Amino acid sequence: MAEEIVITSEDKASKYEELLPQINALVTGETNATANLANIAAALHHTFHFFWTGFYLVDQNELILGPFQGPIACTRIAFGKGVCGSSWEQKQTLVVPNVHEFPGHIACSSDSNSEIVVPILDKNNEVQMIFDIDSAQFGTFNEVDKHYLEILAASISNWMNQWI
Repeated sequence: MAEEIVITSEDKASKYEELLPQINALVTGETNATANLANIAAALHHTFHFFWTGFYLVDQNELILGPFQGPIACTRIAFGKGVCGSSWEQKQTLVVPNVHEFPGHIACSSDSNSEIVVPILDKNNEVQMIFDIDSAQFGTFNEVDKHYLEILAASISNWMNQWI
C-alpha cells in the first residue's frame, strides 16, 4: 500500500497520468470498498485541491452519501435531482462550469461553483454510484478531467467486483 501520492507534473493531464497508476497501486490488495473509495477521494482531492471530492452510492431510488473529502455534504439526493441525480438518470458524465446556472442544482454548499459528476456503472450497465467533484472556482473542469475521471470510473467499476 502506498504511503503517499507523489505528483511532480504541473499540467492537469500529466497529473492525472501520474496519479491513476498510484491509485491503482493504492487499492491493489485491499478488498474493502469503503476504504478504497475513501483513499481514491483523498488522492484526487489533495492532488488537485478540489473543494469537495466524493461518492454517492445508489440505494433504491436515491443516492446516499459515501466516502468523501471536503466540507459536510448533502446526505441524500433523489433520482434525477441536481447534477448528481441528473448524471445518474442520464448515465453520463456532466461537466458544469457554473452550478448556479444548472436547472434544479442542489446547493449542498454555496461555496461550490463548478462541478463534474461521473456515473460508475456495474456489469449490467446500471449506475451503482456517482463520483462527484466540486470546485470553488468557476469553469474548473473540462474534457481533460472528463477523460481521466471516466477512465478512473471504469477502473472502479471493475474493482468493485473484487471489493464486494
